[in-house]
Amino acid sequence: MDNLLNIPVRRPDGQETTLSEYRGRVMLVVNVASKCGLTVQYEGLEKLYEDKRDQGLVILAFPANDFKGQEPGTDEEIVDFCTSTYDVQFPIFSKISVKGSDKHPLYHALTQTMPAATGEGPMRQRLKDHGIDTGTSSEILWNFEKFLIGRDGSVAARFAPDVTAEDPRLIAGIDRELARAI
Repeated sequence: MDNLLNIPVRRPDGQETTLSEYRGRVMLVVNVASKCGLTVQYEGLEKLYEDKRDQGLVILAFPANDFKGQEPGTDEEIVDFCTSTYDVQFPIFSKISVKGSDKHPLYHALTQTMPAATGEGPMRQRLKDHGIDTGTSSEILWNFEKFLIGRDGSVAARFAPDVTAEDPRLIAGIDRELARAI
């Protein structure tokens, strides 16, 4: 799964990098938004990061404006919001698209590798009840969907947007990956 780690991504300052710099760590990749009902998840994600970063967890935030315009800001505005409102310490990347024809190659690889999400169900139905087209089950459903990547760079799990940082299923997956050797 090295190819996943070698996909170019951009930092908010414009510098290109790849996830390979996090090789050997457990990564939680999250598509985020500042003006979403789920934005409060930043609080739990930051606490999770603080609790488990010394064990090898890193949370990687990818802002996306794909859902009802809920991430309208510039990269600089997004970083400022995250750090000033939620004291986010984990890496935040440049805004990307996580669905549709302009889907970033990272999200193309993630959704292709792990098409189904744990916790899938309640949120999809709520969105449908509000008249929102939720697309196929392999597409990113909404903001704050999470992909767990093991120390070896392979996708270990995918979690629906309403699976929070405190959810026992997410914690168990992270702990399982943290316990694995490289």
